[in-house]
Amino acid sequence: MSKPLAKKNRSKTWFLVHSWLALPIWFFLLIVCVTGTLAVVSQEIVWLANPDIRASKPSDDAQPLSYGQVLAAIREERPELAVEWISTPDESHFALSAKVSEPGGGSYRLYINPYSGAIQGVSPTFDFQGFTRALHGWWLVPFTNGYSWGWYLVSILGLPLLASLITGLVVYKRFWKGFFTPRLRVNQGARIFWGDFHRLSGIWSIWFIAVISITGTWFLIEALLSDLHISISSEGPPAFVARHEVAITSDGLAPPQLELDRITAIATEQIAGLDISFISLPEDAFGHYSVGGRGWYPLMFQTADINPYTGAVAGANLLEDRSALEFVTESMRPLHTGDFGGLWVKLIWFFFGLLLSMMVLSGLLIWSKRTVQATANLAKRAERKRPTLTASPVTNSQAEGQP
Repeated sequence: MSKPLAKKNRSKTWFLVHSWLALPIWFFLLIVCVTGTLAVVSQEIVWLANPDIRASKPSDDAQPLSYGQVLAAIREERPELAVEWISTPDESHFALSAKVSEPGGGSYRLYINPYSGAIQGVSPTFDFQGFTRALHGWWLVPFTNGYSWGWYLVSILGLPLLASLITGLVVYKRFWKGFFTPRLRVNQGARIFWGDFHRLSGIWSIWFIAVISITGTWFLIEALLSDLHISISSEGPPAFVARHEVAITSDGLAPPQLELDRITAIATEQIAGLDISFISLPEDAFGHYSVGGRGWYPLMFQTADINPYTGAVAGANLLEDRSALEFVTESMRPLHTGDFGGLWVKLIWFFFGLLLSMMVLSGLLIWSKRTVQATANLAKRAERKRPTLTASPVTNSQAEGQP
């Protein structure tokens, strides 16, 4: 066989490998891609549908309330509620969120106006955003004993997606030419159009497919490490207030805790570069305030535990405390979801997620028309090349067993 012909046959074989790798999971992958694309902008969808989650400045010079003022406003309007945490969203057009619990049990989320402190609405803790992310991430399969099998089922898709990217680059020689001379033929039939679309969208989505497949594979590794009780975290054990620091008063009550604004001031003074975006209140007399937010590296959060009676920083998990491995692993989730740079990053992730979904659909259509026929032709060629055994002539005496 000549070298050009052998090279051509190898290319066809690689193309079939690329196609068959994607075949068993086409529909499942399509659903996961669509739900993931929806999950990226799920918070924005809620913002469009529910006015309670919106926050508009009453005037150009209006300033948002401090965390202490927000907490005081909640307690004044709903004194029976126990506030567990308050969170500031990345985008200023969203209302604050506060998780609260009632005396008789039951927790839900409040939407708080950041300028007046008024309660604008109530939402269950498992809202539309949580639903779309759970549907995409683990298909709503409950976590009963470790990670759910739904998590494994979705995260394992990172492997064939990465393999399809690699084999696709092998199949399409000099793929970088598609950046300079893109081709999308719209008037030569559906097969030609979808083929051009699949190749063109794949070329322009190389970086996005690599990010999604690598981070998705990490989610699989993360689940395996957790279920095998293997930790790579450098964070120490949780801190608790020492008993001798909780001086019980004569009426049997714990001493008064520091005001919330004092806690946030201590955190910003002692932790350089900390931009506080959430704060958790102590659950009991021996718990700490926990404050957190982003630092100079937008893909990771920093947290600090602050003594509610003395204001001492009891523990912190800062960027400089992380190992190089943690910088990689903790960056995986925001890279996968696009939740680290505000609305514009989300829109970029949404666009390429939609493009990836369409590429999966186009790949399915291409396969249905070409792969079966190409595989059949390859099998026929292999059968023709197989040597055939020819029987030697047998004499009558040999057939009768005679010498």
